[in-house]
Amino acid sequence: MTHGRETDPALERYRGYLHVLARLRLGRRLRGRLDPSDLVQQTLLKAHQASGRCKAEDEAGREAWLRRILNNTIADELRRHGRGRRDVARDRSLLASLEESSIRLEAWLQADQSSPSQQAIRHEQLLALGEALESLPEDQRRAIDLHHLQGDSLAEVAARMGRSEPSVAGLLRRGLRNLHQRLNRE
Repeated sequence: MTHGRETDPALERYRGYLHVLARLRLGRRLRGRLDPSDLVQQTLLKAHQASGRCKAEDEAGREAWLRRILNNTIADELRRHGRGRRDVARDRSLLASLEESSIRLEAWLQADQSSPSQQAIRHEQLLALGEALESLPEDQRRAIDLHHLQGDSLAEVAARMGRSEPSVAGLLRRGLRNLHQRLNRE
């Protein structure tokens, strides 16, 4: 799946993972100004152009490299959209936020494995989770993003989505069931 543009197939598998991170980082306020899909496409293009300079020796290193590129892409776009001069503290904050989001995704998979084969399995699970999250209906994905990945309470999610708590609980229940089904198929 190339989303209408040619990208490196080895990098393409990270699209869902990067999209989840971009959506989490932008939050509701910035998503009106920046499109996570565009940011991911730019990130993958930059990664493809710089692939010869990637020093990563394993999947974790490649993920960290891609997160740095995504961070720089987001920071560049924020500056381009008139958010002010370069703010090194904000750039570090962006990277820290992406790292935290990535850690939340990994923790959600309970990735405490240590052998190379277990790390490879964890990596595949992380990519599959990113793709599965992207395939959910928007409301279910947003509820899961806010509650499980950003750590908002049920009441906070309900307020942010303009829904009742029972409605959000239903979205979470259906979303998790759909995620479970999609991940079990793979």
